[in-house]
Amino acid sequence: MKHYLLYNPLAGNGSAEADVNAISEKLSGEVVKCNVTEIASYEEFFANVNAEDAVILCGGDGTLNRFVNATDGVNIPCDVMYMAAGSGNDFLTDVQKTREECPFSIKKYLENLPTTTVKGKNYKFINNVGFGIDGYCCEVGDKMKLESTKPVNYTAIAIKGLLFHYKPTNATIIVDGVQHCFNKVWLAPTMKGRYYGGGMMAAPAQDRLNPDGELSVMVFNGGGRLSTLIAFPSIFKGEHVSKKMVTILTGKEITVKFDSPRAVQIDGETILDVTEYTAKATVPAKVEA
Repeated sequence: MKHYLLYNPLAGNGSAEADVNAISEKLSGEVVKCNVTEIASYEEFFANVNAEDAVILCGGDGTLNRFVNATDGVNIPCDVMYMAAGSGNDFLTDVQKTREECPFSIKKYLENLPTTTVKGKNYKFINNVGFGIDGYCCEVGDKMKLESTKPVNYTAIAIKGLLFHYKPTNATIIVDGVQHCFNKVWLAPTMKGRYYGGGMMAAPAQDRLNPDGELSVMVFNGGGRLSTLIAFPSIFKGEHVSKKMVTILTGKEITVKFDSPRAVQIDGETILDVTEYTAKATVPAKVEA
C-alpha cells in the first residue's frame, strides 16, 4: 500500500510542507509526496494508483477546490483522505472534525458537488460561491499576498470595507425560477456547507449531504455601514438569521445578479469583475431497491 501525499506548498501561509513532513513520519508503508502545482494530468497520475492505495490531500479549502475541479471526470480508484493544513479550514469545521482527527476519508463529500457558472465557465465548489464583501476581502487579500509574506487578516479587511471602502449593490436573485429583489446587498453567498470565510456560519441549517442536493443563498442587505458592522459578528455563531436584514432562500438552481461588477470568490478563489453567477445543485442518483 502506498500513501500519496498531495500538498499545496502555499497553503496555511506556507506551512503545509511542514505538516506533510510531520504526517509522513506517522504513516506505515511507502509514502510518496506530490506537489499539486506540479501535477500536469490527474488522469495520468491516477493511472498509476491502485485501489488499495490512499491519496491524502494536505491543504485548505482552496486546495480542495482545485482538486475537485482538476479531477472532474477522472476515475479515482482509491480512497481520498484529508489533512487540514489551511488557514481557514471551513470544510473541516463543517464536517465537525479537528486537525487531531486528520487524516480522514472525504470521498463521500466529493460526490455530487454543485457547480457554478461564472463568465461562461463552470466550476465545482465544495463550500460556497458568492460575491459581496466576501469577494472584496478575497480581492484585497490577494493583492496583499503579492506585496508581503505576512498572514492576511481578512477580518480587518472586512471591517475596513464595511466602514469605508466597500459599496453595497442592488441584487436580483432567482431561486428555482422565482425572482427576488434586494437593495443595498452586502453579502449574497450560495452555500453547499454551513461555513465560509474562516468560520462564518452563513447558513446554519444547510446540510452538505442533504439527499436532494439543495443549496442555500444567504442575503445580507439593507443596513447602513454602522448597523451592518454591528450585526456582522453575529454571522460567526449563525445568530444573524434572526435579524431583519438577513434572508435565506433554498433551492436547486440559484442565480445572483448584481447591478455593478464585483469580485466573486469560489471557496476563497477569486474571479474579478463579475456581475452574476449561477449555482446548480447536483442531485444524487437514486439507488434502485
